[in-house]
Amino acid sequence: MNEAKKINTRKIVILALFTGIVVVLQFLGAFIRFGPFSISLVLMPIVIGSALIGASAGFWLGLVFGFVVLATGDAAPFLAINPAGAILTVLLKGSLAGFAAGIAHKLLKRKNRTVAAFAAGVICPVVNTAILIIGCYVFFLETLTQWGIAAGFVNVTAFIFLGMVGLNFLFELALNVILSPAIVRLIQYGADVKGGST
Repeated sequence: MNEAKKINTRKIVILALFTGIVVVLQFLGAFIRFGPFSISLVLMPIVIGSALIGASAGFWLGLVFGFVVLATGDAAPFLAINPAGAILTVLLKGSLAGFAAGIAHKLLKRKNRTVAAFAAGVICPVVNTAILIIGCYVFFLETLTQWGIAAGFVNVTAFIFLGMVGLNFLFELALNVILSPAIVRLIQYGADVKGGST
């Protein structure tokens, strides 16, 4: 087996491993909630996978995350209102978050691997939440306005940011920031195993 085939086989194995981790963590995370949404525990393996294999792997892992969100019923309230909008939002937010993390890591890793890992860890939850917020405004604004009024919020923006996504986002961002040293070490270890190709 030549070197190129070894590298491709290794990438496939790593991607399969991280795919399994994403599925398991998202199913476990479905039971942990701050507000109406479950906590995304999968962002760290998405960041690590995208850094080790590339932005396309991040896209795939984020897409898998989205499919599991749909499978666990976490998006059920939105599926009942606008199925196409819910599916599009859920799949885009995960896949673009993983892709963005991979791009950030690739752009920064030659200058400083620690900064690259930290940036990827921050960008992933930011993009994930930003796409969710955009989806809320595009597909669910009328319903969310009604939900916000019922929950006592003065406007829909306050409801979206404070009542729906605020605590989740802060938790996910803090988790990635706190775990950034571990993310750096895992990416470094993976790069060393691959012979420095990351």
